Amino acid sequence: MDVRELSGRYEPVVVRALETLWGKSRERAGGKTNLLLAHLLDTAAVAELLWDGFLAGSTRAALDEVAGGPGRGRRLLAWLCGVHDCGKATPTHQRLWPEGAETVRRSGLTWVEAAALAGAKQQKRWRHDWAGGLMTREMLSEAAWDAEQLDWVWPLVAGHHGAFPSLRDVQEPRSAKGQLRGRGAWRQVQQAVLDVFTREVGFEGLGEVEPVEVPSRALQLQLSGLVVMADWIASDERFFVGMDDLRLVSLETSRGRAVSAWKTLGLQGGWGTLTVPGPEAFLDRFGYAPRPSQAMVVEAVRRMGGPGIVVVEAPMGEGKTEAAQAAAEVLAARFGADGVFVGMPTQATSDPMFTRTRRWVQAIEGHLASRVVLLHGKRAFNREWKALLEEAGEYADEAFCGVDEFGLGDDPYGVEPEVRGAQERQAPAEWFLGSKRGLLAPFVVGTVDQLLYAATRTRHVMLRMAGLAGKVVILDEVHACDVYMSQFLREALRWLGQAGVPVLVLSATLAPEQRRALVEAYLAGAASREELHVEVPVPPGYPSVTAAWLPASGEPQIHADATSSWREDLGVVVRVVSETVPGARCSREERKRLQGEADARVGDLLEGELVDGGTALVIRNSVARAQSLYEELRERFGEDEVRLLHARFTVARRADLTEESLRLLGPRTPRPRGGRLILVATQLAEQSFDVDADMLVTDLAPVDLLLQRVGRLHRHEDTWRPDGLRVPQVFVTGFEPREGREPTFAFASEMIYGRHLLLRTAAVLPGAGETWSVPGDVPELVKRVYGADAALLPDTWREAGEEACREQENRDRARAENARQFLLTAPGEHERRTLAGLHYGGSTAGSDENSLQAAVRDGDESVEVVLVVRDEDDAVFRTLAGRALGVNGEVAPDVLDEVLGSVVRLPPKFTQAASQLRPLPGWLGHPWLRRSCALVLDASGRARLGDFTVSYDDEFGLRHE
Repeated sequence: MDVRELSGRYEPVVVRALETLWGKSRERAGGKTNLLLAHLLDTAAVAELLWDGFLAGSTRAALDEVAGGPGRGRRLLAWLCGVHDCGKATPTHQRLWPEGAETVRRSGLTWVEAAALAGAKQQKRWRHDWAGGLMTREMLSEAAWDAEQLDWVWPLVAGHHGAFPSLRDVQEPRSAKGQLRGRGAWRQVQQAVLDVFTREVGFEGLGEVEPVEVPSRALQLQLSGLVVMADWIASDERFFVGMDDLRLVSLETSRGRAVSAWKTLGLQGGWGTLTVPGPEAFLDRFGYAPRPSQAMVVEAVRRMGGPGIVVVEAPMGEGKTEAAQAAAEVLAARFGADGVFVGMPTQATSDPMFTRTRRWVQAIEGHLASRVVLLHGKRAFNREWKALLEEAGEYADEAFCGVDEFGLGDDPYGVEPEVRGAQERQAPAEWFLGSKRGLLAPFVVGTVDQLLYAATRTRHVMLRMAGLAGKVVILDEVHACDVYMSQFLREALRWLGQAGVPVLVLSATLAPEQRRALVEAYLAGAASREELHVEVPVPPGYPSVTAAWLPASGEPQIHADATSSWREDLGVVVRVVSETVPGARCSREERKRLQGEADARVGDLLEGELVDGGTALVIRNSVARAQSLYEELRERFGEDEVRLLHARFTVARRADLTEESLRLLGPRTPRPRGGRLILVATQLAEQSFDVDADMLVTDLAPVDLLLQRVGRLHRHEDTWRPDGLRVPQVFVTGFEPREGREPTFAFASEMIYGRHLLLRTAAVLPGAGETWSVPGDVPELVKRVYGADAALLPDTWREAGEEACREQENRDRARAENARQFLLTAPGEHERRTLAGLHYGGSTAGSDENSLQAAVRDGDESVEVVLVVRDEDDAVFRTLAGRALGVNGEVAPDVLDEVLGSVVRLPPKFTQAASQLRPLPGWLGHPWLRRSCALVLDASGRARLGDFTVSYDDEFGLRHE
């Protein structure tokens, strides 16, 4: 930078200030002070690379429109990212590092420390980000920017540390008496910093920077995420070593530094520019010609007049996943998306989808499969994911995170001291593995929670929205979202609709009201309206597709279509196996006796039905019921013929059991004639669980979930079945029909699902000798149960049904209200134009995985613990398999996976007792274990938890004795 030229333009005190104002302390910049202007230009240079090699075409087009024409968006993005730290040209920042503060004072800039300290104590949050927001607003106003333009820009500066304050928040505290913002020459210096930076980026002045269009609020949130991303990369001292000589500072110098960092980090986008695939692409991608329903979905997205929401409803085994992937490729090509996010209902269903997504991405363009990220809290136990990272030779500390409260230790930007070149990696770039960054990767598979987090009012939510924008979003099994989760799903759809992100929603079937709510939420966002009521047609058949979009001008467009399934309907025989349900005042001994009788009845049934061999899937609504039945069946059939699967095994054991179950009951597993196999499971086997059972025994559940379970029956026509099981049969347990009265339900079922839907589902169960035609009857069954027709229930149930309905409505209303405290947008504020004050009342949920999950999934809180064993005589901690740990629990590298694999989730009733648990002393400094609580078992596998005794073994999992 030409200091002589600056001297001719500015007062000497201003030039000296530009030569001394620090952006990064020596301790945070590789041992050398990094001047403020150097950091601003470093960030702008990174932003240019984001534009060139990371942003989706849709995002670039939107920014060009905001900036005033093709190609102008790139320079605007660089300016917006670089200006983020202009608030560091204030005493509030410069005073924080004593060495830097002294240098600034010697340059001629001063402040009254007592007043600055008083102001800082009064408003602890008034740091350089808020100062920068206030300064930017004032200086852009002085540059004659229109109010509507500066109103959306200043919050990007004020919010770049994760939360958006209101205009009132950013006012300097009165007690500071101007000593935090700075007086006198400080104002000239602040103007000079902004002017010099602006000219260096390529504008002639601040007036030329002014956009011509106001971006949507969703684009503003995405831009804010890109600002944070650019800042975090430019804050990495491994690549941006401090520059303390202003003469060496320039955009060209920063570009060289940024290119080196970019290449070494291996940061890349996704597809880039795709061409719209032809009809032959489906066969190329998946190895078979599309079925009628799959062709229908692809054709529907080809006809859409803009990005929108597509609801795909089809029976289990129809190929919805392949249909969605094929449609996503078309949508990406047509509307400029660069990648995909696939959201699944659980971690267990995310893992196989990760494999399928990698295979699909590889079929489109081989090398891109290495850029697919698995994103959920237990991904470390996924063998494929783990192998990718081990092959790359590194594993990031995903727990590392922080906030730059004091202007010194900026937000997390590096987690591994040694950096390998991008050409060496066959795994996603390490940078994406850090906290809060996962959605920024081009291709992501994870739980639907990752999408829901983007709809929460939490710090750094902008990073999540920046990750979703520019992608195609696929959400599978959306019927699994309950009333509480649906509040976040609809909020997310509003923002995605406004961002123009195409969304594919998949389900076996949806109630008409649920389908309408999803479509309306997306279209309301696209129209930037608080509410938008539209007529969403009921599809004319099943499987079906409903596509909705909002043209650039005009009314919402909705297209619904249906076709026939590729398979003929199955006539499923449904029978009720009654069991006596204990009353509320029943003793523990009586409950145990009745449960034993119910288990014996199922055992008798299975002995009779499997006399000639075959496979049975038994689904219980609680872990305790599954464990009790397994114990009964193990005694009858032996350990070789019975398996147990539920959520209270350790994560490693559960993964092994899931893999074994899918293998033994999978569609391609040869089955010996006369052989028997029974899998007793909980709701884990309800969805995205690709097994093919000869018969099903299931506890009663709401009809859509019951039909999901039925979908595990007779999935493949070429599977050998005993003569007696060639007709699919479902035996419904878990409730007690009563003559002339409404039925009673197992306690666990009623607690999970509520009486209302259980009563209405019981009312549609076929009578003796009748069958369900699956999938043909599916839409009507769901419509009847989720409808409001009181006549569905027999007259003798009517009063109980009305009471249950009122209870359900009150419960749903309360749950929806509880969700609002965490929603990203406050009620009535969806039509606001800027991000100012978005984090009203502060951040109401934590940013760690457990806090976020608690925010988007209600219900009783549960706790995860790591199981270890300690023999009183030995006094040494051991793993469950018996391998010794250190005296204080220290974990050797070769034992780490075993310890991490011993995590188990406790039932909610143990939460209070578990609050007393702590990490082992040897874990406190460990990046993976420092926040993990240990539950120490004795040599017999037992432990006390408050007033409870629990036990664990690999056969039954965790049990309460």
